[in-house]
Amino acid sequence: MVGTTGLAIRLNEAVRDGRAGELVDSLDAAGRRECALLLQAEVCRRDDRDAAAVLTVLAGQRLDWSTAEADVLLARLVGPDAAVAPHELRERFPVLVPIALSAVEQSEEPDRARLRALHRCAADLVTYQGEAHRPVRDRLAALLAREVPLVDGRLPRHLLDSLDAFGPAMRSAHADLLAGEGVAAFLGHCVLVDRPRATRTWRRTAAVLLARTGSGPELVRRLLEGIAVQPEHRVSDLNPWGMSLTGIAGDTNTCLVRGLLWAALDLDADRAVPLAGAIALHAGTGIGGSGGMCRNQALATTAVAVLGSCEGRAGEQAVQWLGRLPKQVRNRTVLKGIAAALETVAARSGLTPSMLRERGVPTHGLDGRGMREEQLGAYTAVLSVREPGTAVLSFLGPGGRVLKSPPRTVRDEHGERLTPLRAALKGLRAELAAEHTRLEEHLAAGTVWSAEDWERYCVDHPVTGAVARALLWEVAADGEPWSAGLVERTGGGWALAGAGGTATPVGPRSRLRLWHPVRAAGEDVSEWRDELTGRELRQPFKQVFREVYPITPAEVATGSYSNRFAGHVLRYGQARALMTERGWRGNHLGYFGEGYSS
Repeated sequence: MVGTTGLAIRLNEAVRDGRAGELVDSLDAAGRRECALLLQAEVCRRDDRDAAAVLTVLAGQRLDWSTAEADVLLARLVGPDAAVAPHELRERFPVLVPIALSAVEQSEEPDRARLRALHRCAADLVTYQGEAHRPVRDRLAALLAREVPLVDGRLPRHLLDSLDAFGPAMRSAHADLLAGEGVAAFLGHCVLVDRPRATRTWRRTAAVLLARTGSGPELVRRLLEGIAVQPEHRVSDLNPWGMSLTGIAGDTNTCLVRGLLWAALDLDADRAVPLAGAIALHAGTGIGGSGGMCRNQALATTAVAVLGSCEGRAGEQAVQWLGRLPKQVRNRTVLKGIAAALETVAARSGLTPSMLRERGVPTHGLDGRGMREEQLGAYTAVLSVREPGTAVLSFLGPGGRVLKSPPRTVRDEHGERLTPLRAALKGLRAELAAEHTRLEEHLAAGTVWSAEDWERYCVDHPVTGAVARALLWEVAADGEPWSAGLVERTGGGWALAGAGGTATPVGPRSRLRLWHPVRAAGEDVSEWRDELTGRELRQPFKQVFREVYPITPAEVATGSYSNRFAGHVLRYGQARALMTERGWRGNHLGYFGEGYSS
């Protein structure tokens, strides 16, 4: 028996002699609580049926438990200091858990994180072992649904708890905001969101509670900014089978941030979009910066759902974030959410996701020439985009000489202004890389543009135009065949110059699409390849010289199979990296053997 007090020795002897019931009946409430604590510790250590029988009787009595005693009983079951192994907890669940629940039901402020962990365990037992565990599961559910008493100026311990590094960091950094009037009630409502989408009823209540706080909007922003940069760390999620995982937030704080995301959307959608996008990117990125095991899948899916719910101008911003995420996120669940969110936003606007993304491409301060100039003393810094899509930062001297790097005078006298220019150059290069990918997606999809959209969002755009004008396009009016050509500016607008010297004007009723060699005859492909070679034109990606694989007569004859690549050895790691870069999925080798893991 655990303990060496007089009561512990007497209890040990009584259990051994079968007189434990008599001893317990002779004690007051305090003595019975001490017996229950001793007996639970014993049953955690070994399967003692006599002790378990007495513990079951005590679990049915009202013993005026304190919150501290209830915490001790719960902490022995789950968490880093648990006194029972996970498989033993499942075996002794009907004995060990009820005494803890009895104490929690009589205490003021229970440990909700451990209750939630036990509720998950009970739900699994009901599923896999039968209905005998349902009463305990229902008691746990009732305790989790019980309202926590709120006192202004004091944050309940289950809000921003200490099971991760995020909670204590936010409590320390924003103590004044967290002590504000109505904040506890609002955050207590936020923590109820345990799914990617909040209900309309929840959102209406959240708006009312947020309006009652004086510092609520500022607190929402600060907490969301905090989780967006929270470093990876070991998180104790109190799962009996895996109590410590790498992530950015534990279960309770994850639910809290989920609620904050939806509250932020209803508060100010324009400000919520960059916060939700940053959280989706940070939480959806793989642990260590890569891979499919992301830092927090629940937060990432919720942030993506919030982006997918945006409309109007906020929707256009959301599309840009949704377009960026697949380049870094590898988790398949999050990627499915991104695709669904894109389709939802696009459907509301009547466009395809790729065309919608083009409408939100920023100009980065470039003018119609694709240039941005800033005077730095006697020199002019010029940020520009050159065809076929290269960002350059150069410096124009007093005599008209162009320098690739800033001269010493500029570095010494205007060094602080060079930093934002270099940051703008980095952002512009990232945007151009994204435009390369998007236009190549349009090529593969066969997207057809109206003349107005093509001019506004492609060739006339300061960023996209540098890439689009280096590509081969096709134009057609109603009922007319497609005519291919390179983009040329004319006095009245734009035209496509054919390989034979002819030019087809782009009229108001014209439709345009990117030329693809798979639709062209062999002699047309050769003609355009000769044309680009003769002009020494370089394209942003393979278009005219793109490989195509038409069906051969032998493949037509065989019908159901092809020997074209028979015997070729595929470098799967390299092939899969290329497929992943283009958004393709095909883990044909399974989880191991350089399949998923490659």
